[in-house]
Amino acid sequence: MGIDDKHFYVYILQSIKDFSYYIGQCDDLDRRMSKHFDGLSRYTASKRPWRLRYFEVYYSRTDALKRERQIKSMKSRRYIENLLVSKFGMSD
Repeated sequence: MGIDDKHFYVYILQSIKDFSYYIGQCDDLDRRMSKHFDGLSRYTASKRPWRLRYFEVYYSRTDALKRERQIKSMKSRRYIENLLVSKFGMSD
């Protein structure tokens, strides 16, 4: 993989307003976070403010989409919180 290779991200946001989670994927994490944080994403605007809790990096959009669907298919707050704990060793 070279320095110019494209990366794709699966991320989990948590609403500071109601503590709900949002799972998404993108190819530019900084730009996507700006849209969420600035209220420019229609699915997350009403639950602002958000904080980025977790992300994973992939080298193909296909892999990122598969992982996003996998996390969403769990439909479980416990699964997400266990993912956060296993990744970082603690929750807050």
